[in-house]
Amino acid sequence: MTDQFLSIKKSLPTLGVGLGLRRELADTTFQNSERIDFVEFTPENYMDVGGAAFERLERAKELFPLVSHGLSLSVGSTDELDVEYLQSLKSILARTDVPWWSDHLCFAGAGGVYFHDLLPLPFSREAVAHVVKRVRTVQAMIDRPLLIENISYYMKSPGSEMTEAEFLSEVLEQADCGLLLDVNNVYVNSVNHDFDAKKFLNEIPLERVVQVHIAGHKKTAELVIDTHGTAIVEPVYDLLRCVLSQTQVNAILLERDQNFPDFNEIMSEIAGIRGIASEASREARSVEPASLERDCQEVLA
Repeated sequence: MTDQFLSIKKSLPTLGVGLGLRRELADTTFQNSERIDFVEFTPENYMDVGGAAFERLERAKELFPLVSHGLSLSVGSTDELDVEYLQSLKSILARTDVPWWSDHLCFAGAGGVYFHDLLPLPFSREAVAHVVKRVRTVQAMIDRPLLIENISYYMKSPGSEMTEAEFLSEVLEQADCGLLLDVNNVYVNSVNHDFDAKKFLNEIPLERVVQVHIAGHKKTAELVIDTHGTAIVEPVYDLLRCVLSQTQVNAILLERDQNFPDFNEIMSEIAGIRGIASEASREARSVEPASLERDCQEVLA
């Protein structure tokens, strides 16, 4: 177990508050470039393509710092790593000159079948060892800082022998990689699986957080579902405050992938996130370090 990534994090740029590059919002996003700090793109949408899609990414690169957030790494799968995919990924990351790249702590396929979904792993020591080996392999192949994201999940995988927080922590520390912390996913999972969200945050290595995702969700009679299709709710904003009270974060991304509102509503959410980040930064300069964890507990009490 090493902590080389913590040294790498110190050299990474601080990007601010950004928005995902979505075809439906692209033109308006470009028109508001002075109000959006960075853009996150999905590399699978732009690998080995030309035409309008490639032009969209090139335009984004002209206007914004870019980061990459993938869907197909399937780092938890028992299938062999897709070398062709990784080579294409490395090429587009070089072309866009991203400071880091990210994907999900999950598996997305098995037996050569891609499921078009992000599926949870068993929270087991065997799964930790398996994922750590694969994370180290892809980090060496891509040679850029890697962040893994905590996913939302709606059933617990058989064979679990630790909590999600313990599992995530073990993977991060043994693989020595960074964390893309999705605070909406933390909230969704805490409601669906009946655990304490603030306790979860206090149990994971927040010092490894480079980027945060924040989004809205949908409530049904039985579940809370991570949709990226509604406004952010106050308990999720509170989780963001909690994280920012405890660690330095380089980037915060508003995820909005469907049910797009008037763009002014999106910009209002970005402004609200930026205000929370600014407030946290001011408080961090004036508060004694020993009181930060207590502040987090109070924010979420």
